[in-house]
Amino acid sequence: MTYSPKLKAGLIGAGHIGRFHTRHLSQHQDWDCLGIFDSDPDRATLVAKEFGVPVVENYLSLIDACDALFITCPTPFHFFYAKAALEAGKHVFIEKPISVSLEEADVLIALADSKGINIQVGHVERFNPALTALDGIILEPRFIEAHRLVSFVPRGIDNPVVHENMIHDIDIILSLVKSPVTDIQANGLAVISKLADIANARLTFENGCVANVTASRISLNPMRKMRIFQPNHYITIDFQKGSTEMYSLTPQDAPATGDRVIPLEGSDKSIVYSNRELPKLDAMYAEQASFANSIRQEKIPLVSGRDGLEALRIAELINQQLLDNL
Repeated sequence: MTYSPKLKAGLIGAGHIGRFHTRHLSQHQDWDCLGIFDSDPDRATLVAKEFGVPVVENYLSLIDACDALFITCPTPFHFFYAKAALEAGKHVFIEKPISVSLEEADVLIALADSKGINIQVGHVERFNPALTALDGIILEPRFIEAHRLVSFVPRGIDNPVVHENMIHDIDIILSLVKSPVTDIQANGLAVISKLADIANARLTFENGCVANVTASRISLNPMRKMRIFQPNHYITIDFQKGSTEMYSLTPQDAPATGDRVIPLEGSDKSIVYSNRELPKLDAMYAEQASFANSIRQEKIPLVSGRDGLEALRIAELINQQLLDNL
């Protein structure tokens, strides 16, 4: 086996998400965390001490020393740090959403393309074992229903619920359907903030698929579920519990593998039920490993800058409808 030396990572932002990324990077087989920078040195020091990584006082020196920069600071600062890193020829991981505007995202992607380097966007649910369990299965969704309901926390209250929560499911749905969105119908309600705290969007795709997506940040009962319907198949994914269940309609005389086969009375079909046993994987660790792999193999990341741009574009269209209706 060929030994691959660890890649050098620098991290910008010691907030809630930055702390989780620092913990994973400090223990990762693919990354050597050179240090963490934050505009609040005290906050950076707390996180750095917790995970045994250095505090860096100058972000430019961190960019200069690393192979890739992880940007986990608030979204309004994504563009500033990503642009600096890309101009220096460094790969960039940017937490979702990629930026505050489509124009900024376009600039970053063009810059990365001109340098031949990677941008990966932090849509971590793409690495959830409940979703990756579908790898290798032919998916032709005709209807998708997604619910992402979280309890209220003051952090992120200044961000639209579409960008803070719903964008995860937007990204996943776009990756599954692989067809342009042709129509959006959205509605929402502001309950405890000046922005929509509950939102629903109905996305219609060029290939006829329809997705109904709901997000709330004031739920008493958290939920992160997605249901996928296609001819002869129904799949339900629970991102929170890490479970994936599949129901397939098959001829009774066909070989069937699953946890249970249910013959349909008066029909030549059976329902085959499977509850997939999922590996115990950490989605963020897998996300960081995938980024390292894309750099080493010089390939497009699983969640590329363009994926992040398209998720942001749909989120912006949904949010504009919500603002118009509030």
